[in-house]
Amino acid sequence: MPLTMLLPRLGAGASTRGLPSLARAARRSTAPTRQPLRVAALLGKRWSSTVADAAPDAAELERLSKLRNIGISAHIDSGKTTVTERILYYTGRIKEIHEVRGRDNVGATMDWMELEREKGITIQSAATYAQWGDTNMNIIDTPGHVDFTIEVERALRVLDGAVLVLCSVSGVQSQTITVDRQMRRYNVPRVSFINKMDRAGANPRRIIDQIRTKLKMPAAALQVPIGAEEVFEGVVDILSNKAIYNRGARGEDVAYEDVPAHLVDKVQAAREELTSVLAEVDDEIGELFIEDTKPTTEQLSAAVRRATIARKFTPVLMGSAIKDKGIQALLDAVIRYMPTPMEVKNTMLDLSNNEAILDVVPYSNQPFVGLAFKLEECKYGQLTYIRVYQGSLVKGQFAHHVRSGKKVKISRLVRMHSNSMEDVDSVGAGEICALFGIDCASGDTFTDGRMNCSMSTMFVPEPVISLSLTPKDKTSPNFSKALNRFQREDPTFRVHVDAESKQTIISGMGELHLDIYVERMRREYNVDCVTGKPQVAFREAATRKAEFAYTHKKQTGGAGQFGRVVGYVEPIDPEEQAELPHEFVNNVVGGNIPSQYIAACEKGFMDGLREGFMIGHPIVGMRMVLQDGAAHSVDSSELAFRMATLNAFREAFRSSKPRILEPVMTVEVSAPTEFQGNVLSSINKRKGLIVDTVTQEDYCVVTAEVPLNNMFGYSTELRSGTQGKGEFSMEYKRHAAVMPDVQEELISAHQKKLAEKK
Repeated sequence: MPLTMLLPRLGAGASTRGLPSLARAARRSTAPTRQPLRVAALLGKRWSSTVADAAPDAAELERLSKLRNIGISAHIDSGKTTVTERILYYTGRIKEIHEVRGRDNVGATMDWMELEREKGITIQSAATYAQWGDTNMNIIDTPGHVDFTIEVERALRVLDGAVLVLCSVSGVQSQTITVDRQMRRYNVPRVSFINKMDRAGANPRRIIDQIRTKLKMPAAALQVPIGAEEVFEGVVDILSNKAIYNRGARGEDVAYEDVPAHLVDKVQAAREELTSVLAEVDDEIGELFIEDTKPTTEQLSAAVRRATIARKFTPVLMGSAIKDKGIQALLDAVIRYMPTPMEVKNTMLDLSNNEAILDVVPYSNQPFVGLAFKLEECKYGQLTYIRVYQGSLVKGQFAHHVRSGKKVKISRLVRMHSNSMEDVDSVGAGEICALFGIDCASGDTFTDGRMNCSMSTMFVPEPVISLSLTPKDKTSPNFSKALNRFQREDPTFRVHVDAESKQTIISGMGELHLDIYVERMRREYNVDCVTGKPQVAFREAATRKAEFAYTHKKQTGGAGQFGRVVGYVEPIDPEEQAELPHEFVNNVVGGNIPSQYIAACEKGFMDGLREGFMIGHPIVGMRMVLQDGAAHSVDSSELAFRMATLNAFREAFRSSKPRILEPVMTVEVSAPTEFQGNVLSSINKRKGLIVDTVTQEDYCVVTAEVPLNNMFGYSTELRSGTQGKGEFSMEYKRHAAVMPDVQEELISAHQKKLAEKK
């Protein structure tokens, strides 16, 4: 059989997943570098021999062609969980529909945590599977709040496609832009769904324009709404030229009728717009467009699929999940336009061959390779979610934990449905499942031992806020047990003990993030805690170049310590090297510093970065260039050069006019227009910079950049200033220098704190 017959359909629609620049970067949980690979790369010797050894049979190809792995992502309160609830109902996974904030106090299926149902928000991503027609779907419902962004990161890392839900009134909001960035990071194609078409002020035309301008993604509607706001009745499918209505008590009966007479011209115009947008991103439609030939429905549909999978285009659908309209058409679009596991290209690193890049072969008859992307504690122990990328996983088999080198037995294999589970005997390539009793961390790779390879892990953002945490009952063993569990489950939740104050410090992505964990400790572990004042993740940085020439000399009888280092330190431009917080450069020539001591010099530099002298926070954005030095044949050692470099760095940093940096957040406030003045005033009072103000119908959206240190307690102020009608979201943007008076206050407070401890 020719190799081309066995290749997954790649072409322009293939995406490249899991290609880090270095394996250690993956193990550090930083963003993997993914670059499009030429199709010729698939013809490498190792890949072709692997495929040729065991070609997939027709049943395997049929299974994979009828499999979709999708996520539901959006800004908070756009209706993700409500959409997911309808999907589960129409696919027969649940028998009744329950709302996120329903009066029956049951709550949505995917929001199974008590805290989620109380607050009406999604805190943890929840996985389920369903069947639509003859296609199987693995679905992950993700949180919309920026504080739980890691849940979106790890979901998109293992998914092949996504549904981007947008509100028909609010449109593209701050977290929508974040989700878009995450989708691009992991090369995930998306179908866009404009939800809440029944809401007052619904305007799908404006939302499509926002997708094009704010998200920089070519988009066009596949549907025309029949009415809007309170008279929203259904949609007209542009390709089939049929009106789609949802009948029945819960919209379970889908009726296809002729297009209403007053919409015929509008549907024709929408089809022409779809053709023109596709002509810019798809060669086949582009040629027809130039020839002034109208494409057929089949040609348009195929072009939509090609462009969507290639991430050059997003088809836009619309409906109202709360009114049970448009969900079945969305499911049809997911099946029609989202890629199969064969159409997504993933890569891994061959650890036995100098970390050479290997292509994942998404067939069950290959050696097993899987990625653990999420951990969760349940009553049966630790639950480990795994995406099977290659091969199959069978109950009772042994798996090889790549990071630790240990063998683990797969004693129980389950498919998840929210917090309930179904036992299965085996899962094939492309599937998502969960294991019990496996000791691992999020982002670990498992194999069957036949391959020594590693998948890249997901990007983990740095925490921006900290709290001191003290248990009321200091003898309770559950305190450390809870913190250890939460750290394992959530890579953005960090815990450390302050060396000076001996306090337990927890760090996370926001106030809500940490509040949730404190509340979970009380409910799940019966541990009441007292929290201290939030601590902001300040940083220290240099502003100019500073030279050093330091000699470390110590004589205590016998062999002493001697090391001399000469060079300079300078700030790194964050615009040029955003991913590089520090750099050590060795320019020593002539062997003045023996090569075996260079690593010790770098360690001394790293030691100096851990704590600045102004307020004791880490130092960032520094480059240390080592130019010269001297060594002693007897007294020099690794310790001597490490201490010499550490002290040299401290002296040079003091001379570099250092400054304190603070996290600046992008804050987006939505409120009725009557309270616009109050909103602007409150942001100005907190030293925020107004970036944009948009007035839409009867409400306004204010975007500003505000120092995180000034945002504490803002939710209370906003509620009181808008009669409870205002809401805001906050996302980390960058670290920026504090004002001189603020820097003096911070230094003074730090000196006072040190004096009190003496």
